Amino acid sequence: MLECRNLNIHYGKLDVVRDVSFEVEAGELVSIIGGNGAGKSTIIDAISGLKKITSGTIRFLGNSIEHMSSHEIVNLGIIQVPERRLVYPQMSVLENMEMGAYRKEARAVRRKSLEFVLELFPDLAVRKSQMAGTLSGGQQQMLAIARGLMSVPRLLLLDEPSLGLAPLLVEDIFKAILKLNARGMTIVLVEQNVYLSLAHASRAHVLEEGRITMSGPGKGLLEDDYIRQAYLGI
Repeated sequence: MLECRNLNIHYGKLDVVRDVSFEVEAGELVSIIGGNGAGKSTIIDAISGLKKITSGTIRFLGNSIEHMSSHEIVNLGIIQVPERRLVYPQMSVLENMEMGAYRKEARAVRRKSLEFVLELFPDLAVRKSQMAGTLSGGQQQMLAIARGLMSVPRLLLLDEPSLGLAPLLVEDIFKAILKLNARGMTIVLVEQNVYLSLAHASRAHVLEEGRITMSGPGKGLLEDDYIRQAYLGI
């Protein structure tokens, strides 16, 4: 479904992503793990069209998208749930979700999508009229994911969905992600919670200083001595 080849991305003269290549098959949950500043979010932004690559190719369903604008990429069904949630604080929960159903394909099934996301996140169902800015951090993350799902994604990009959340809320968010993947949704997950990311990923990539240094099945990487020492403290 998604093919990234030899991606190089710069911020000014700084090499942020260096010769990165990976693939995502339909129905997979692929995780990208790494420390702060490794370049994880930059890759997600490049796929979304929010950051232009210096060189390389990004192909979605066989078509090159690296030169497309972000709204064109959204219309293909590539939907990003951004880091730090970025909900519209002065709009209600329902209005935030409706903003996700902007593209033509999503508008046609808006009612069905709304029923689905409220079933997935029942906390939001009882807060539809509440201003998004008054929600807790965990509820705002649920809302950000729900808004993304209202766009009817073919490929869902999740950027640090557990950032700043309490452990119990992290578990709730990951349960929702796993339910989505079990229903066949293709997901690329950028996440600092290494254990949960690897435990449930079809495949995973370790990004260090802008380069992929290790790749493999998620559970296999969990057993790697380097991963256990460097990322899990074991």
